Amino acid sequence: MFEKVLIANRGEIALRVLRACRELGVQTVAVHSTADATAMHVRLADESVCIGPPSATDSYLNIPAIVAACEITGADAVHPGYGFLSENARFAKILEEHDIAFIGPSAEHISIMGDKIEAKLTAKKLGIPVVPGSDGGVSGFEEARRVAKEIGYPVLIKAAAGGGGRGMKVALSEDEIDTALSTAQTEAKANFGDDAVYIERYLGTPRHIEIQVFGDGKGNAVYLGERDCSLQRRHQKVWEEALSPALNAAQRKEIGETCSKAMAEMKYSGAGTVEFLYEDGEFFFIEMNTRLQVEHPVTEAITGLDLVQEQLRVASGATLGFKQEDIQFSGHAIECRINAENAETFAPSPGRVIGVHQPGGLGVRVDSGIYAGYSIPPYYDSLIGKLIVHGRDRNECLMRLRRALGEYVIEGIETTIPLFQRLLGETDIIDGEYDIHWLEKFLSR
Repeated sequence: MFEKVLIANRGEIALRVLRACRELGVQTVAVHSTADATAMHVRLADESVCIGPPSATDSYLNIPAIVAACEITGADAVHPGYGFLSENARFAKILEEHDIAFIGPSAEHISIMGDKIEAKLTAKKLGIPVVPGSDGGVSGFEEARRVAKEIGYPVLIKAAAGGGGRGMKVALSEDEIDTALSTAQTEAKANFGDDAVYIERYLGTPRHIEIQVFGDGKGNAVYLGERDCSLQRRHQKVWEEALSPALNAAQRKEIGETCSKAMAEMKYSGAGTVEFLYEDGEFFFIEMNTRLQVEHPVTEAITGLDLVQEQLRVASGATLGFKQEDIQFSGHAIECRINAENAETFAPSPGRVIGVHQPGGLGVRVDSGIYAGYSIPPYYDSLIGKLIVHGRDRNECLMRLRRALGEYVIEGIETTIPLFQRLLGETDIIDGEYDIHWLEKFLSR
């Protein structure tokens, strides 16, 4: 096991990693920008190093500063959390060259799955079902028209290096394909520095289903069930649950085994998530995230596993401590992402937290780094906490969530807690009948 882990992140995920390290007896180093000097993970870490000004480019994305912090403190491993440098193959490679362990997959696997075109081709080779689409990048109007005609309209044009809904355009007919292509290329270039795009069939009312996988890099891999992340706004997840209300045990087993077999064949190491669109009983691969997900706690709730601790064990050279037959799914779990935003306009609401009362009781977990007197900086993502509830079944889980939301008090700033209280009054949500477009339609009423 590692002696000292540097946590190259901030907010709730930095605190989450710190807790896992502490339970394993591993020392921690918190790195932070000047804006995060009073953050909870900084206060609790064994050591802390300031790595730059508020701008993420100059701090949390500053690779030389993070490597220097490792050398100064003697950290022998880095946990990247999610976002920032968590899926940066160059960062993983640089750490390797400095004999510092990267708590995540190999730089090669990050690189393969980070390129949407290469990821799709790899998934296809490994037997994972993919959305019908172009075999690779599409550059010219003529090629785009030909591919779209073969697939059939509507089609989706997506940035190869993209994410977060940027560089994505829908063309409903041939009349729209040229404009959609040029717009997607322009957005891709502006956001990712790469104008490469590909085309795939646009699915009308799919659900977003993702399979949690875990491997040890030695040919052992398992799947840990699925999460339904269909409730999204602007391609950003808002509510996640496990297991999905849309799948049965046979479907779960089939897609799960397909993914774990692929990960074993790849010799994938650590936590990963294979994301799918699911429509009419069919799964279509979207992408793979080669990191821990924001919504990993719902998987932990139904499996009883600590995914961060498993990441640490595998990265330190241990083989996977469990087999597929050891994984049992228990009950149902839901996570609500609590953001410092107005619940109706979604305008950011940074500022000083005057008071906090977090819900508790059986089956309730809160992952959050805020506290009374803490000032939420305006420079980063507005996620300030995650409310996770677990019940014996989905109905109990929903009742528990309603109770927990009623107890959750954050004073001084606006939050999205009222949005979740509204959602719990909707029949579609209670029945689990929703797709990836449901929330945006609901919000536009």
